[in-house]
Amino acid sequence: MEDRGFDLGRRLEALEDADLRRTLAPVDRVAERGYFAQPSGGDIPVLESDAELVFASNNYLGLTSDQRIQDAARQAAATVGTGSGASRLVTGDTMVHHDLERLLAETKGTDRALAFSSGYAANVGTITALEPDVIFSDEYNHASIIDGCRLSNADVIQYDHCNVPNLRAQLADRADGYPEDESWLIVTDTVFSMDGTVAPLSGICDAADEFGAWVMADEAHATGLYVDGGGIAQAEGVGDRVDVQLGTLSKALASQGGYVTGSDDLIECLVNDARSFVFSTGLSPPAAAAASEALHISRHGDARERLWENVSHLRDGLETMGYDVLGDSQILPIVVGDRETALDLAEAVRERGIVTPAIRPPTVPEGTSRLRIAPMATHSQEDIVACLEAFQEAGEEIGLL
Repeated sequence: MEDRGFDLGRRLEALEDADLRRTLAPVDRVAERGYFAQPSGGDIPVLESDAELVFASNNYLGLTSDQRIQDAARQAAATVGTGSGASRLVTGDTMVHHDLERLLAETKGTDRALAFSSGYAANVGTITALEPDVIFSDEYNHASIIDGCRLSNADVIQYDHCNVPNLRAQLADRADGYPEDESWLIVTDTVFSMDGTVAPLSGICDAADEFGAWVMADEAHATGLYVDGGGIAQAEGVGDRVDVQLGTLSKALASQGGYVTGSDDLIECLVNDARSFVFSTGLSPPAAAAASEALHISRHGDARERLWENVSHLRDGLETMGYDVLGDSQILPIVVGDRETALDLAEAVRERGIVTPAIRPPTVPEGTSRLRIAPMATHSQEDIVACLEAFQEAGEEIGLL
């Protein structure tokens, strides 16, 4: 009989030959410092004997180990349950979910919010539920946005990264000769995770107003880090001009899940039409409670200020050494070009106790391999100095400095 299956072995060999095969390396805890294990496949991982400093996590405020957040998750598990047990439209809707959504809507300055099981589900579910005729998408948008665009069956038009004049030109081109009743959606990340760049939301909103389009902004890497715990929409004062604000609970908010905020009508439509919401078990109550507490802490504590102090110290130090640090956010990418150099730098830094894995194609374009450095609010000044010293020594060792 003819074999109509899949040659997975050959596929893995091809990844190996192209130096693209990735592996899992567990850590004992999610924090600024941890013990890592070597990749073990299906075997039991064995932790290394030395702790390493982590400068590659999206746990920007360092809140995953905060006792208050752990207590909130523990209490929700004890009083509500460890899981939702069903879609929220069946029996999986709890008061914990509504408390989180109330706080998210308040932070983002919108009528309502809706929590999803992941940020990926929030993007895919929202884009497909809106059913836009045309989507204008930043060329560096996250994979979840790209997949949502594909599944929506819309005409997708890419515009140059963070380039408002190019976006306006694309809008003008589409307006010429196409029906006036088309529905248009402009979609952008606000902080781009591999480049550290920040979307020019004010300019995007101006272009949207000019052509009657809606704006959808993914605040995954911004939520909790800016004004009053909000994102770029709040920092630029354009929250009332962004029709759909969404993001994740799994980065600065130290939990799991995604969210969408907007008008009453938007949320009602998503409750009924977003398949990734309707047909998924509701976010677990402990995750919802943890995110609520983390959002409260980000708004009223000093974690944001401590993060930005660490970002400034680290950026200044790296640039003084001679590294070209991209971006305008808490993400500090050092582009070194070819993948071999990036791997060499990551290994040399790792030998000095600093974890910053190399980011290579296809995650980033060919020729732009990099190390993506991300400090946390909980890194001490001694930790920042240790990171800088490691990059100084490693850069000199491999001939970058």
